[in-house]
Amino acid sequence: MLIAQLSVAGEGDLYPLPPSDDSVDIDQTALDEFLAGQSNLPWVVFRAAHRAANFPALPARARAVLAALARTVDANRPYAAIFARRELLTGRAMQSMRTFYRSLDDLETAGLVERVPQKRFGTAGLFGRAYLHLTEKSAIVLGYVSHASGTQATGSDAFARHAPAAQPDGFVSTSVETLRPPAPSFNPPCVTVADGAIYKDLFPKNQKRQPGELPADLQRLLSLGFRQFLIFKLMREAKAQAKLLSDVVEATWEHLRNAKRPISYLRALLRSPVDFGHQIRAKRLAAEQLAEENQRAASVDATVLQCAAQMFVDTANTRLITVSSTADSISVHNYREARPRVATGQWATAFVAALNAKEIGPATPDQVTAFRLKCDENHANQTKAISTAEHAMPRTRTSTINDRLNEMKKMLRATCAGVSSDTRDVRTVETVEPNLTTGQ
Repeated sequence: MLIAQLSVAGEGDLYPLPPSDDSVDIDQTALDEFLAGQSNLPWVVFRAAHRAANFPALPARARAVLAALARTVDANRPYAAIFARRELLTGRAMQSMRTFYRSLDDLETAGLVERVPQKRFGTAGLFGRAYLHLTEKSAIVLGYVSHASGTQATGSDAFARHAPAAQPDGFVSTSVETLRPPAPSFNPPCVTVADGAIYKDLFPKNQKRQPGELPADLQRLLSLGFRQFLIFKLMREAKAQAKLLSDVVEATWEHLRNAKRPISYLRALLRSPVDFGHQIRAKRLAAEQLAEENQRAASVDATVLQCAAQMFVDTANTRLITVSSTADSISVHNYREARPRVATGQWATAFVAALNAKEIGPATPDQVTAFRLKCDENHANQTKAISTAEHAMPRTRTSTINDRLNEMKKMLRATCAGVSSDTRDVRTVETVEPNLTTGQ
C-alpha cells in the first residue's frame, strides 16, 4: 500500500535508523577473513598462528598475543628479535596496552617468550628498544622448529638452537614439567636517567631543590603560627639581606616568642642592619668559655678530693702542705715559721696548678722527717741569734724615760687613793708652772 511506504508516511524523518559503527564491522570483517583463511600468509605462519590461538595451557589474552607474535616473527629466524612496535602487536591481538602487558607476563611465566632488558647506546648515551624473543618451547609449539631433529622446519641459520627431545608418538609434550615457568628474565632498568628530549639525571646529587623538612632550629617557628612554605620564603629573604634566618631566630627568640605579631616582627628584624651573626658568635664564645671554666673547676674539685688527708712538699723541701680530710682547706708550714698557716678560699686552683707543674709532690716519710729537722735547726739558730743580740746591746735608761715613768707612777697612786681628776689637774699645773718660770 502507498500509505505505508516510507516516502508517503515519512517515517524516516520521524524515526531515523540508528547509526552504524564502522569500527565494529571492520574488526569483525578482519576476524572473519582471518578465521576463513583468506589472509595471505604462508602455510608455516598460518599453522603457527592457529596453534597459538588454540594453545590450551594459556588464557585467551595470552593466546591472542602469542598468535600475533607468530604472525610477526620471521619464520626462517624464529629466535631473532621481533621488530614490531607495541601498537602493531596490540592491533593484531585486539587488546589494550595494559592487557597486552598482562599477556606478556603470562607468556613469560609460561616460558614462551623472553624479554631482553633495554640496552643503551654507549656513544649517544640513550636507551634503545627492548625486543621480544621466542623461546625454544614456543618455537617447538608453534612449529617453527622440528621436534624430531632439533632443527628448524623451514631452514637453519645462525640463530637455530637445540630443541628438547620429542615424545615417541611425535606429539609435543605440554605436560606440567614442560610448561613449568622458568625464572623471570626481564629486570627493570636500574638506571636513573630519562630518554629522549628529557635526557637528564633524575636524581642528581648536587641539585638545588627545596628540602622536604625544615631545619631543626627553625621548627619552633611552627608553634608561633608560621607555615612551612612561609619559613622557606623567609629564609630566602634573609639570604637576600646577607643574613641567616637561624641566627636571627636564635638571637631574638625570647622577644619573638612574646611578640603579638611574630611574622611582622621577624620581617622587620630581617630588614634591620643589626649583625645577628656576631651576637650569636659572641654568645657561643661566652658559652664555650663558661663550659671550659666549669669543666676546669670540676677537674680541680676532683683532684682536690683525691688529695684529701695527704701531705705534700715542694721541690726545695722548704714548705710542708697538709690537705684537710674534708678537702676544704690546707695548712702551709714554712720551715722559717714556728707554726703553719691555714689557707682558705680560692686556694684549690693554685694548689692544683702547682701540682700539675711538678712544683710540689706527695711527701714521703723521709721527706717529712727531714723537714721537721730543718724546722728545729732553724728555730735553734733563731733563738741563738736573739740571745746574742740581747747580750751585745746594753740596757741604758735616759733621764727622760725616768721622768716619764715617775709621772706614770704618781698618776697610778693617785688613782688608787681616790683623788679626783680636778685635783690631779691642779697639782699637775702647779708642778708644771715652776718648771716654766725657771726655764726648765
